[in-house]
Amino acid sequence: MAAVTKKTKEITSFLLDHVSSHPRDLVAVACERFELSRQAINRHVKSLVGAGLLDATGATRQRSYKLAVVSTHQLTLPIKELEEHVVWNREISSRIESVSHNARDIWHYGFTEMVNNVIDHSDGSKLNISIESTAISTIMWIIDDGVGIFRKIKSEMGLEDERHAVLELAKGKLTTDPANHTGEGIFFSSRVFDEYAILSGEVFFSHHFEEEEDWIMERELPKIGTAVYMALRNETLRTRTEVFDKFTSKDGDFGFTRTVVPVRLLKHGLETLISRSQAKRLLARFDRFKVVVLDFSGVDTIGQAFADEIFRVFVSHNPRVKIIPINMRDDVNKMVRRARNVRTHTAQE
Repeated sequence: MAAVTKKTKEITSFLLDHVSSHPRDLVAVACERFELSRQAINRHVKSLVGAGLLDATGATRQRSYKLAVVSTHQLTLPIKELEEHVVWNREISSRIESVSHNARDIWHYGFTEMVNNVIDHSDGSKLNISIESTAISTIMWIIDDGVGIFRKIKSEMGLEDERHAVLELAKGKLTTDPANHTGEGIFFSSRVFDEYAILSGEVFFSHHFEEEEDWIMERELPKIGTAVYMALRNETLRTRTEVFDKFTSKDGDFGFTRTVVPVRLLKHGLETLISRSQAKRLLARFDRFKVVVLDFSGVDTIGQAFADEIFRVFVSHNPRVKIIPINMRDDVNKMVRRARNVRTHTAQE
């Protein structure tokens, strides 16, 4: 009997895990995985539908499945005199009691960090929170009606474009209020959740867990305020500490000393990265880190001046900062090696 129960749990987990990627051929995929008949797998699927964990639509031959929403919660709060820990304790904590300890800890961190940003930086009047849970994961939206995060960063840092604000957020240690904030909340929140996104103005910024690079796109219509989206598996084995450790110092001070920067966030459309001024924009605030990993995914080529400014000039003036380029295509690699060789020859002379 125990073996049957274990097998049933295994099939149930498989169906719930794979329904999002196989909504129309879920039964066929499960049949192949477990070497069982369609009739046998259909019994498990019908059981999940009956339990309210899966939704089914369409006739038999066109049947499609998806995860059912098992709980929702929405609320609107005035931002004035709001305290993030109070909102967590009174409104949110009880809504995610069924998730694992690790997931709860991540949610506690991410929620309080994002709401604190709204309170201190949004200049808005109203906060909307939406929570939606399935048998597998929970998603949350935190939306304010303020000035907009990218617009505010652009204004206060004197940037030429809101997309440059995304680049600065991707680096980490960015805050418009250094006296009261470390600038780590958004960076670590974007790394610890399965999915994390910010929509503000005409810009959409997103990061998926275990993907080195962030990505950015533009929306057609400007919107006011800022919307933050976070998603996490209810039974995640990941801990907040292990994610933090990837970016902190190993020399005992536990500081946030390492960052991964997607170079392509510097590009606009078909723009080529060729100039020293572009490189200087990328290099801003690198001196706050000990290790900077430059991810060149999506960058076909760079100019000699761009490479020279990063890998010779900056490195020469900032010997304590280690620059590590990754995911370089051949043309990029050649330019990086050339800049480093020039630095080496200059040092030897």
